[in-house]
Amino acid sequence: MTKDQLRKAYKERRSALSLAQRQKMEDLILIQFQQLDIEIPSSIMTYAAFEKMKEFDPQLITDYCYFKNPRQQLFYPVCGKDDNKMHCIKVNDETLFGNNRFGIPEPVEGMETVPDELDMIIIPLLAYDVKGHRVGYGKGFYDKFLRQCRDDVIKIGFSFFEPEPFIPEVGRHDVRLDYCISPDRIYSF
Repeated sequence: MTKDQLRKAYKERRSALSLAQRQKMEDLILIQFQQLDIEIPSSIMTYAAFEKMKEFDPQLITDYCYFKNPRQQLFYPVCGKDDNKMHCIKVNDETLFGNNRFGIPEPVEGMETVPDELDMIIIPLLAYDVKGHRVGYGKGFYDKFLRQCRDDVIKIGFSFFEPEPFIPEVGRHDVRLDYCISPDRIYSF
């Protein structure tokens, strides 16, 4: 399958999941994440789940990370209106969110940080393969952003499904994940 075919197939697979199924899988993914042998870092970039696309909601993960490391600072992506780049905004309990031009929730305002200050990035995805390549929504925001990060930043994805054996059309601009966690397993790349 091409990346576009994978996008379509995985959107359909996620769309077929009931809310109860998704919640159960999110709980199982949290249990898997708790088994991951990493130190919970202080600076984590996450994302607000795009409910229309029935994305994995990383809120359980970030709540657990805060429990394990109360010094944690959370950052969210903001897609630039003028420069077509992704920016990293620090958030707190008072931060207001609004939908961007794609309908994805993001902080309305906040202090921007540079990508190389991040220790871990939770990356949304539609599909991934056994080598850590991912298929996103096709705009390239994350790959461009990840190339600006430190080499040791932890790149992690979460999926309701198991990996594909192979993702076609992987280019030199595509940045691989370090981990992807499904309800049944932790994949390390």
